[in-house]
Amino acid sequence: MGSKGRVPLREPVDEKGRALMTMPLNAIELKAVTKRFKNITAVDSVDMQINQGQYVALLGPNGAGKTTLVEMIEGIQPHDSGEIFVLGKNWKDDKHYLRKIMGIALQETRFTDKVTVRETINLFASFYEISKTRADEILKRVGLAEKRNSYVVNLSGGQRQKLAIAVALTNNPKILLLDEPTTGLDPYSRREVWGIISELKDNNTTMILTTHYMEEAEYLCDRIIIINNGKFLADGTLNELQNKFSDGDVIEFTLTGNGKSGELDNLDKMISLKWDEEKDKGIIVTSDSVATLNHLLKLDREHVIDIKQVTSRKVTLDDLFISMTGKHLDE
Repeated sequence: MGSKGRVPLREPVDEKGRALMTMPLNAIELKAVTKRFKNITAVDSVDMQINQGQYVALLGPNGAGKTTLVEMIEGIQPHDSGEIFVLGKNWKDDKHYLRKIMGIALQETRFTDKVTVRETINLFASFYEISKTRADEILKRVGLAEKRNSYVVNLSGGQRQKLAIAVALTNNPKILLLDEPTTGLDPYSRREVWGIISELKDNNTTMILTTHYMEEAEYLCDRIIIINNGKFLADGTLNELQNKFSDGDVIEFTLTGNGKSGELDNLDKMISLKWDEEKDKGIIVTSDSVATLNHLLKLDREHVIDIKQVTSRKVTLDDLFISMTGKHLDE
């Protein structure tokens, strides 16, 4: 028997002892989860279901609630209300089990400088009572085999991030939670980390990734959730989110500094306008770029506005993000 007074879980059976067919559990499930810090609601009654083997990106600006949400799933932060289940279990009753099946890489991981890479992995492997042979296996997987005897202090930024991911993978986790794992890395190192994460799909690993990089979410994840002010604004595959503006184009323009004219609110075929007062810059989503652009240039010829620069292009996922949050990811 496990913990005192608890009955071990058994597969459901019929009256003859035969196993019953059951619906697969969600890998991660949140029901009306809320977290507050004094007067700030960091996560506001969110619901989420993630299937086993799914890679999900949490996209949002700084302060959107991404890290707080992930920390509650990790068991680092308690939630104020709602329910959190990981493979059907919760932190109150099943914390020892959940620690064994999770791999976690925080926003910033600090290791002991004067310890070698292999010793670092062996230390974490000992927490899970895993053989020391796991160290060489996992270091080869993340491309650090040649650095196994190097001190941590001598690793580059990209190599430290690989080590953090190696630690998260030491227990061969069923659930992987990565909080901005490539922030601050150069493009080459970032791509190397992407390759490591992509290969984990072969193990049916479930992953939540928080990121500031739109390209990272598009490259790695099956599903993208846009979060802002603690609420989910959109949830779907890349194609599903892009199709929300499938008929739209974008016109970006900058004025010479005379400010926004009220005439800009009534441009032909315009769906929406986001205006940046500090930069005197507008971003228009339109159903007919030719009609909207002609109207915009007409206002310029009539000296209602003074256009410094103007471009037209197709809508991207980044435009969808800005239209929902009013911010760029790096703000």
